[in-house]
Amino acid sequence: MDINKLTGLVVDVCIKIHSTVGPGCFEKVYEEILYYELTKLGLDVKRQILLPIKYEKLHIEKAYKLDMLVEKKLILELKTLHPLPAVSFDQLRTHLSLLHLKYGMLLNFKVSLMKEGIHRVFNNNGRECLTEEF
Repeated sequence: MDINKLTGLVVDVCIKIHSTVGPGCFEKVYEEILYYELTKLGLDVKRQILLPIKYEKLHIEKAYKLDMLVEKKLILELKTLHPLPAVSFDQLRTHLSLLHLKYGMLLNFKVSLMKEGIHRVFNNNGRECLTEEF
């Protein structure tokens, strides 16, 4: 699926969820509903993926966690914070860089209007899609 169509679907679903549930729930609630809605659309969604980091000769298992990976090409990082700290963007950029992936979205549900909480994040050196399985 084209990345613009995919991110458009994510945006539409997030707006639907936010309109229905509002901004006051825990991150886990939005994650569950977002997973439900995206899989209902037939998308391949993995969540809470623990990944390793290699540093020189050191291999650290379960070093970082992705909230969601959609269609092996889009990382979704969910937040329920206001104001959203700048380090949230850095965290997503780090995930993109470590996976050598191009596309991510930071989704903050703790906003008055969901469109204010949707941020696309890019890694220009990343690839379009992962080939390995999680």
